[in-house]
Amino acid sequence: MFRTRLAIAALGCALGSAAVFAAPASDSAITLVQAGRLLDRPGQAPRGPSTLVIQAGKVQAVLDGFVGAEKYAGARVLDLRQRFVLPGLIDSHVHLTSDRAGIEGQLAGVTDSPAAFAYEAQMNAIKTLRAGFTTVRNLGDGPEGVTLALRDAINRGWAQGPRIIDAGTSISTTSGHMDGRLGYADWIQHGVSTENLCDGPESCRKAVRRQIGRGVDVIKIATTGGVNSVVGAGVGRQIFDDEVKALVDTAHLYGKKVAVHAHGDEGIKAALAAGADSIEHGTLLDEAGVKLYLKSGAYYVPTLSTVNGYKERIAANPDAYPPAVRAKIDWRIGVTGKALRLAHQKGVKIAFGTDAGVSKHGRNADEFELLVEFGMSPAEAIKAATVNAADLLGVGATTGTLEPGKHADLIAVGGDPLSDVKTLKKVGFVMKGGEVVKDEG
Repeated sequence: MFRTRLAIAALGCALGSAAVFAAPASDSAITLVQAGRLLDRPGQAPRGPSTLVIQAGKVQAVLDGFVGAEKYAGARVLDLRQRFVLPGLIDSHVHLTSDRAGIEGQLAGVTDSPAAFAYEAQMNAIKTLRAGFTTVRNLGDGPEGVTLALRDAINRGWAQGPRIIDAGTSISTTSGHMDGRLGYADWIQHGVSTENLCDGPESCRKAVRRQIGRGVDVIKIATTGGVNSVVGAGVGRQIFDDEVKALVDTAHLYGKKVAVHAHGDEGIKAALAAGADSIEHGTLLDEAGVKLYLKSGAYYVPTLSTVNGYKERIAANPDAYPPAVRAKIDWRIGVTGKALRLAHQKGVKIAFGTDAGVSKHGRNADEFELLVEFGMSPAEAIKAATVNAADLLGVGATTGTLEPGKHADLIAVGGDPLSDVKTLKKVGFVMKGGEVVKDEG
């Protein structure tokens, strides 16, 4: 408990400075955003010159043409007439507490305090927001509650960052991907929490209920091994059917969606058969898995840009990862994109997610280029990061499009992302909830 209080205190101390925040507008003030082109509803054709009427942090109207203060006396006018405007982006899979991985990340886990991770999480949150991602789903960080506290601090206006849908601590079986003891000596393992581990249906129900009690928004589980697990157990299935069913059914009982880390095909199919809401990574997908996706309506979150993080760290230090992990990384790089091609061709629903933390925070938009490389059109990739991701996260009523009544979360770029999706790597303007976070002119 003391460690949790320390982490929360660090967030307040780290980002309590008024210099971090834009001055809030009054609820009655009106802002007019004049857009040269406007993709207000991704998946549909963009509009030409348009004006968004924003009040109390929400879109009030979408008008044709450039409307100025002559119609809305005293309104603030933001001139984006030379830019392409679209909804704030959504990353369905991030890990905000760290930008470190491999041996460096493992060492940090036993040397850095919760307070240090709190500072780092806030830094990464700001990077993410300034990159144009106004909402994220944070899928698993340590038991200290750092990102749960950050979520609440942002919602209260105490800190700056994207809206966070948080999973608390991810759940797996003992010696599964989420077992935090893996790779450490026995004497260190005794000090690592195991409350997120479960073996057998009753134990798995209890593990979910622990996270529910912490106030999580979503449940994250693992049905297979992981690339980054510091153990040479591969990426195959590591859980029984009755355990998966207990995890998913308990989460759904409490109204929480379930995101599933799964690489191997048997783990993917076990999760989909149990009613999982999304599969993260989904690296080894076969036709039987596709049929289960289509039957269940679950989303696929490819997280292709993990390979960018791997390549960069290995280029800087060939020994950045332990041998057991490096072998899996080489495999992951070689098969990246194959599952996406199959899923996309067959009509599986796809939501944008990066696994930032494995890849680099603030460079989330690198994922767009990979989605297009492996079969999606720019328009489909943008829809995956707006409409689809909002639906997956359960926030489609408030974000994902720029329609009246929704959050005024929007970005602007200099080029046309429907022609060149790489344009989204250079977001020059970000607004969240009606407040300008970034404007590079």
